Amino acid sequence: MRRLPSLSVIEAFITVARAGSIKAAAEELSLSSPAISRRIQALEAHIARPLFERRHQSLVLTDDGERLLSLVAPALDTLTDAIEGLTSGTNHMRLRLGVLPLYASQRLMPRLAELRALHPNLHLDVDTAAHAISRLGEGIDVAIALAKDIDPNLYARRLGHDWILAIGARRLTQGPHAILEPYQMSDMTVILHRDMADTYDVWRTAVGQPELEPATIDIFDSGQLMLEAAAQGLGIAIMHESHFDNAHDDRLTRIFDVEVESPYSYWFVCRPRALELRPVRLFHDWLLGSN
Repeated sequence: MRRLPSLSVIEAFITVARAGSIKAAAEELSLSSPAISRRIQALEAHIARPLFERRHQSLVLTDDGERLLSLVAPALDTLTDAIEGLTSGTNHMRLRLGVLPLYASQRLMPRLAELRALHPNLHLDVDTAAHAISRLGEGIDVAIALAKDIDPNLYARRLGHDWILAIGARRLTQGPHAILEPYQMSDMTVILHRDMADTYDVWRTAVGQPELEPATIDIFDSGQLMLEAAAQGLGIAIMHESHFDNAHDDRLTRIFDVEVESPYSYWFVCRPRALELRPVRLFHDWLLGSN
């Protein structure tokens, strides 16, 4: 019988293929980059053909590499699941999810009991740190991201469309100095999310005042903090309608009766190969089936 490569060599190959670089694979496997490189070289020598094309700071699978990955990755995933199930005494599956805090609190957490009832063995590790898409394959299996569009090399599904609103403290629309017309924004602070920097430009163009400048613009990296700042009267937040509706905060109101289609959407994003993982597929089908 022909001697097969070791499982450690196969694991290194699959991890590099999914992560896209030696460095990312080394971090995921807690090994040095030279150790990963030696394992890839050993596998290429064993089958006598290259598996990757070396590019600047990244590796891309050759046709032979793609074929090998499609054949061995599902087998290794099945073996890994079997071993983990036996050693833990359970058949738990784990998904590492990168998600923005506001989406997590407003739209994910209220429905996790539904997911658990449907798939009791599926467990989520939730990561709300920034730049989840750039960390796919490096500690993150799936990202729920807010963006205009997604790199076509990634698998992505849009989680619905949304509308832009001007959201502020209810008291701003009351009394003798009530904010009732868009031109009054020139005296106000506008609050924008770092990842939705174009929302004000889109909004002011849609209301017919493309040159309308606010007194100042404050940038936040937290949607929840934007809503709180708006509720305290610190400025007018330009945000999605769903953010306002899901806040259920009586201190807040729509400042103007204007809705503008947003260029930004929430997306389900993962590396294409990640869809072969059962936890990813189960979460994908549940999330997309309910949107």
